[in-house]
Amino acid sequence: MKAHQWLLSPILSFFIVGLALGEIYPTNIRYQPIKEFPSLQQKIGFIFGIAPFKDERPDKPYIGHLTSFRRVPHYFKSEPFPLEKAISESLSQAVSRSGVKTVPISEWDGKPESLKNIEADSILMIEIKRFWTEGTAAVRGTKVSTSIYLVIYLGVKKEGKVFRRDVYAIKESAVARLTPPAVEQMVNQILTEILDAFFSNPY
Repeated sequence: MKAHQWLLSPILSFFIVGLALGEIYPTNIRYQPIKEFPSLQQKIGFIFGIAPFKDERPDKPYIGHLTSFRRVPHYFKSEPFPLEKAISESLSQAVSRSGVKTVPISEWDGKPESLKNIEADSILMIEIKRFWTEGTAAVRGTKVSTSIYLVIYLGVKKEGKVFRRDVYAIKESAVARLTPPAVEQMVNQILTEILDAFFSNPY
């Protein structure tokens, strides 16, 4: 084999593999409240602790998948990354706009007995069970299914209780073409609906 052929072979292999794997698209995940929460301070206090969120999905690197018309798989990845960071940071900023000070808490076991040791009026932890957008392209557009499943734990010191809420939401739609901005809009809309409902009535 000639030298230039030897060099060309791995380059072509890399190119073919790249086509087979498709693209990975960064997707901005952000909770931006639509509602206002005038009674939030009364419910959760002035200092709101944010414990580390837990991503318990089996496929953590990605938040969505698209099978193109040519059957090439493309993936969507949260930005910021990882996903729990994206949700936690935007949630903290959103709650702060309601006059509640948010503070990071390094760890929390989720038990009522440990609330007395938390330097906050209340504390939040979220387990991400599912956060996924699935798109399948066809001749007449792309069928899309977006589903989010969160388990929300809220510990309130004055109540001496931990409130748990399991929230599962799914939406199906059809679009001409599934793009990263379209995924952002779909996912962030569902995320906003879930968290707006939660903060409107946390317990």
